[in-house]
Amino acid sequence: MRKNIVAGNWKMNMTLPEGISLAKGLDEALRNKEPKCDVIIGTPFIHLATICNEIDLKKIGVAAENCADQEKGAYTGEVSAAMVASTGAKYVIIGHSERRAYYGETSDILTKKVNLALANGLTPIFCVGEQKEEREAGEHFEVVEKQLSEALFNLSAEDFSKMIIAYEPVWAIGTGLTATADQAQEIHAHIRSVIAKQYDKTIAEDCTILYGGSCNGDNAKELFSRPDVDGGLIGGASLAVEKFMPIIEAFG
Repeated sequence: MRKNIVAGNWKMNMTLPEGISLAKGLDEALRNKEPKCDVIIGTPFIHLATICNEIDLKKIGVAAENCADQEKGAYTGEVSAAMVASTGAKYVIIGHSERRAYYGETSDILTKKVNLALANGLTPIFCVGEQKEEREAGEHFEVVEKQLSEALFNLSAEDFSKMIIAYEPVWAIGTGLTATADQAQEIHAHIRSVIAKQYDKTIAEDCTILYGGSCNGDNAKELFSRPDVDGGLIGGASLAVEKFMPIIEAFG
């Protein structure tokens, strides 16, 4: 079933003590509340096991920000999907534009990561989105369709139904620029139509599609009001409880 979700992506921020403090602060803020969305925090690898033991996992899901494209072996510095799952984390962010741009992650690599995540019981949060020049050239629909088809459309309908999709316009990540609610709705609806064409309407309607890209407490309510926008993948605003909570509460 389609869910409303607000997920934080801490990126390379927070020492272990800082991360524990932030997670526990969010846990406390949510303790006596019943948010109208699922809440997830995506943390650096070193935080996962400790934070999973420090918070109420029924209130807050925990995600890794990445995983390796290999099952195990001599891959110094890598962290496998099995390792992520062993910490208690239930989600993993795959294909973020920063991973694609800075670390050369191709669709083939991302396919391997998705398959390993699913094999280890993790829910992938799979990121798609266009560069500024692609948006200006009117190629944004084509770009996200290609990203989806090349990395995910080898999945069975059953496996695809376990995915969460996050649309992140690269030009709006950390820039202060934000897609308008209408722009977000337009491309989210397109993504859903592409999924329906590949699989079927039911799978498309059940798929959670998140918006990412300078989403904050001021614009979240308008963005989330659109019928095909099911929540957000939040960067900078997830690094402080007082900034993250208004986004969670934007669902009313």
